[in-house]
Amino acid sequence: MTGGDDRGFLRDNGLTLFFVVLFVACVVVQAFVGRADFNHEQVAHGSEAVSLSRYVTSSAFWVDVMENWQSEYLQFTLYVLAAVWFVQRGSTESKQPGDEGGESDEEQKLGEHIQRDSPAWARAGGLRTLVYSNSLLLVMAGIFAGSWLAQLITGRIEYNEDQLDHQEAALGL
Repeated sequence: MTGGDDRGFLRDNGLTLFFVVLFVACVVVQAFVGRADFNHEQVAHGSEAVSLSRYVTSSAFWVDVMENWQSEYLQFTLYVLAAVWFVQRGSTESKQPGDEGGESDEEQKLGEHIQRDSPAWARAGGLRTLVYSNSLLLVMAGIFAGSWLAQLITGRIEYNEDQLDHQEAALGL
């Protein structure tokens, strides 16, 4: 790549790159702060402090990360769903008053209303078009469900570790 291409890539993907850097920075800060809190609790209970690498591979770290993701993606999912049926006058992210509800195939450029540059799934019809029409909602709901499941698993591991530390019974499957 030449220097011009690099600037074009950065310019064309600036928003994505900004949020990737922000995301990584937040996870790194959460790792350092979470480790400090975790080690404080460890020492207070007579256990040894752990290294950063041990902490970021522990269920204690991941249960907190997944809890954050779970709440964020629940908000995204509900926002996408609510934006179909509710309006906010003056918002560029909202439909205009009177346009509430689902859109017609013509408005979405589906079925017989497809254009030459329409995506293949918009042209396909049937289940593929239904999935395409609801893809943002499905992705957000899928990430929410995945983060919920991951938090369930890591939370159970964390709970069982605490139970064992206190010489109490752990949860089974």
